[in-house]
Amino acid sequence: MKRFLPLLAATLALATAVPFASAQQAAYPSQPVKWIVPYVAGGGTDNLARALAEAMQPSLGQPLIIDNRPGASTNIGVSVLMQAKPDGYTIMQAENAALLFNEHMFAKLPYKPASDFTYIGTIGRFPVALVVHPDFPAKNVAEFVRHVKANPEKVSYASPGNGSPHHMAMELFKQKAGISITHVPYKGAAPAMTDVMGGQVPTMMLDLASGLPIIKAGKVRVLAIALPQRAGALPEVPTFVEAGFSDVNAYAFHGLIGPAGMPPEAVARINSELQKAMKAPKVVKLFADFGFEPLPGTPQEFYKLSRAESERWGKIIQAAGVKLD
Repeated sequence: MKRFLPLLAATLALATAVPFASAQQAAYPSQPVKWIVPYVAGGGTDNLARALAEAMQPSLGQPLIIDNRPGASTNIGVSVLMQAKPDGYTIMQAENAALLFNEHMFAKLPYKPASDFTYIGTIGRFPVALVVHPDFPAKNVAEFVRHVKANPEKVSYASPGNGSPHHMAMELFKQKAGISITHVPYKGAAPAMTDVMGGQVPTMMLDLASGLPIIKAGKVRVLAIALPQRAGALPEVPTFVEAGFSDVNAYAFHGLIGPAGMPPEAVARINSELQKAMKAPKVVKLFADFGFEPLPGTPQEFYKLSRAESERWGKIIQAAGVKLD
C-alpha cells in the first residue's frame, strides 16, 4: 500500500495543477500591455491613443503603456509590432499608411497587411477638409477648380508628408477634378499648417484633429469636407458630394492591430474594452473636439473594411504614380 501513496500524491498534484495552470493562462491580461503609436507624442493620433488607453485601463486591470515609434510612413512602428510575441501584450494604433497605403507605395514592404496583422477593432476616422489661405480667390470648390485650371502649374498645396492621408486626399481630388496642382510635402502637419496660414503655400487637405482650432479661428478658410455626409464638428461646411464630386471620400482611418496569431480571448477582451472606452464621456468629448467620428466594430468588420479601402486606394495611388522607395 505504501508504494502506491507517492503515485496517488503525484496524480492528485497533477489533477489540481492542470486547472490552476489553465486558470492562470485564461487570466488575460496579467501584465501591462504596450500600445505602439507610430507618430510623435503630442499629435492628434497620440492624444487619441492616450485618451482611449486611460479610459480602458481601469476595467482592463493592467496599464496600457504608450510607446511612440514615429518614422518611415509608420513602418518603424510596424517593425516593432512584428518583432513582438503574438501574446496580446503588444498592440498598435494603425491608420491609412500601415493599413491601406504602404502596400501600394513600397515595392519591398516587409509585411502584408492582409495576413501579418491581427485585426482587433476599428476606432474611427479623422475627417479631411480642403482649406485655403483667407486671401485665396475661391470661396467654394467650384471656384477653386476654376482658379486652378486658369492658372496651370502655378498653384501648390502642402501636406504633412509623402504618402500621408492629406497627400492622397488631394491626389484623389486632383484626379476627379482634372486639375494640376504641385505637391509640397512637409515633415508633419504643424509646419504645413503654418505655411498655409502664412500664405507661403495657398492650400492643403487638413485633418480636423490638427486643423479645427485654426479653422474656427478664421486663420484658414475651409471649402469642403471629404466625407459622404457633413462633419458634426463643422455642420455648416458642405461635402465634396454636395460640390459635385461624389467620389472624393477621404479620411485618416484608425484601428487597433496586433501581430498575426494573437489569442482570440485577448482580441475579444481588447475589442470589448475599446468599445466601452469609446462611450466614456471624456473620450466622447475629445472625439467632438477633434471632429473625430467613431466607427465601433468587430475584428471581422475591421478586416473587411480595411481590405476594401486598400483596394480602393491602390487604384488611386497607382493612377497618381506615388512611390516611396
